Amino acid sequence: MVRNMTGTIRILGIDPGLRNTGWGVIGCEGPRLSFLACGVIRADGALPLAERLAHIHERLGEVIAEHAPHEAAVEETFVNKDARATLKLGQARGVAMLAPALAGLEVAEYAPNKVKKSVVGSGHADKRQISMMVSMLLPKARVDSPDAADALAIAICHAHHRGAAMRLAAQ
Repeated sequence: MVRNMTGTIRILGIDPGLRNTGWGVIGCEGPRLSFLACGVIRADGALPLAERLAHIHERLGEVIAEHAPHEAAVEETFVNKDARATLKLGQARGVAMLAPALAGLEVAEYAPNKVKKSVVGSGHADKRQISMMVSMLLPKARVDSPDAADALAIAICHAHHRGAAMRLAAQ
């Protein structure tokens, strides 16, 4: 596990997806949050699944190397009506958890409703509401995609709940 010797903790939020994996890095110093970076890893849907997963893993490794986060948070997969799609998304989520774990980071997991409730105040907020609140909470953020906004929301959620999440991870 990477330890930070300064007051600011860098948190990587990841919104896993097979075509678009959003990522966002924020700084957290006590209750103060700051925007550091965000983006989207795009995987060609025409590629075989294994190649898309390898691409996501490689790019997440590059993000981690460039931004040196101290902690990571990943959104849990929600189960939808299409079991096959849910299983494939679960594989992307596995890669999203593996990349920071291999870098020595503790990885917290948050349900989509918890992320929405933490950031917007409602567990049933839509993507537009999430983007708007991320912009308000991180005024310097340059977010050009809903996937990146979701990833920043996951990082913000972790900043609010990191003490409890890290205690659970240690058990």
